[in-house]
Amino acid sequence: MATSLRTTTATTVLRPLSSALRPAAGRQAAQHLPRVARRYKSGPYGYTQAKALVFSKEGEPNDVLQLHTHSISPSIPSSAVLLRALAAPINPADINTIQGTYGAKPPFTQLIGTPEPAAIPGNEGVFEVVSVGSKDSGLAKGDWVIPSASSFGTWRTHAVAEAKDVMKVSKEGLTPTQVATVSVNPCTAYRILRTYGPGEIRAGSDGGMKALDPGSGGWFVQNGANSGVGRAAIQLGKLWGLRSINVVRERETAAETEALKAELTGLGATVVVTEKEFLAREWRDRLAELTRGGRESVGLGLNCVGGKSATAVARSLGESGTMVSYGGMARQPVMLPTGLLIFKDVRFVGFWLSKWNERDPTGRRFAIEDVLGMIREGRFRDVPVEEVGWSWGTEEGQLREAVQGALATILAAYEACKNGGLKFNTMLANIEMEQRRMAIDLTYTVTLGAPTGLIHADIKSLKRLGNEAERLEQEDKFKRQKPSWDAVTSM
Repeated sequence: MATSLRTTTATTVLRPLSSALRPAAGRQAAQHLPRVARRYKSGPYGYTQAKALVFSKEGEPNDVLQLHTHSISPSIPSSAVLLRALAAPINPADINTIQGTYGAKPPFTQLIGTPEPAAIPGNEGVFEVVSVGSKDSGLAKGDWVIPSASSFGTWRTHAVAEAKDVMKVSKEGLTPTQVATVSVNPCTAYRILRTYGPGEIRAGSDGGMKALDPGSGGWFVQNGANSGVGRAAIQLGKLWGLRSINVVRERETAAETEALKAELTGLGATVVVTEKEFLAREWRDRLAELTRGGRESVGLGLNCVGGKSATAVARSLGESGTMVSYGGMARQPVMLPTGLLIFKDVRFVGFWLSKWNERDPTGRRFAIEDVLGMIREGRFRDVPVEEVGWSWGTEEGQLREAVQGALATILAAYEACKNGGLKFNTMLANIEMEQRRMAIDLTYTVTLGAPTGLIHADIKSLKRLGNEAERLEQEDKFKRQKPSWDAVTSM
């Protein structure tokens, strides 16, 4: 079994039978990727032996996931290609799909010879072309491709797919992990900023985006800034001349909090504040100072948390601003003062990347190629990942453990968000809320092998923020008792 990389800020990526073919990327991160021997498992008469994680009924991953072995014929349809997986992320969306709680359902079939109809999880990943059914496919052996749509089923070693259902990407200067993780988080930030950001950066799907001058006055605010989408938004915003206000959870120590702030500032963040600072009464004064009394409008808010954090994002928007919700980690409703709708003409919309991809496949291709180009040029930094090697000898239990470890971390992050982003004592070391490889929700830091855990709220931390939270609750309760324009509504 391949070795795996463990980092304090990481997302789990499956690496089936990978990566001796990985080109040198010339980037420091690539030096820490595991080396896995290139191995093919050949069956009789040229058949390819393949494995896939499957589930035949919805439920908890540890209960329903099974490792299925099957053979792939060397004779494939002329319109198809045989693919070998290089890397496939484990995303919360994938886990939600297995549980049956996601917005889209995967196809249940017996195409790979399962005893009963089954689905293969995984929406994101990168594959290498092993063979093509026809030269007219536009693909050749050795090409790298990614799925063109969700529900592809990437948690497997090999796949036979229609050539039209995959998108070729140039592998020059890139690692499998970088390509496998480009199509969700970076593209989510890309599409939100281009669609709802300042008019100067909006453009058609074929490009032509006009960058703003640094310091031009364009601001956006986001919670969950220490996440895949958040980090991507910081970097893209900086490249496009935008300034950002970034909200993160307070770390276990003041030193860790400052280190995180410095890290995001290094990515291009203009301002980084904790949830505690963001929810405090003093934030209004600081916001006015940052925006020169509102003369520099905050035109866009990105929300992936919900609850009071989302309300604070909405309150920070300027005239005719837009708040885009693409996740709800707090599992709490978005509470919106009616006055923002009436008197400030603030707009509130939802964003699901899968739907946008269906409507604008050309725009998706452009965004992916644009971000990959930025990575090659060193203008966009991908985030660290933790890799789980998947060789032929990897057992079902090891793969299920990886998925279950991701689930434990996600549940921990849910609890942290639900309690207002306060400081927590936890058995899971250095849990970071990470929005990573997901179209609508988030992906989180995964430390494989960490004990699944009990998260105990630090009561002192709760009390420290309790006064401000209680004040806001009382203020909202008072306003609901009278027919005021500032009555609170719920989405």
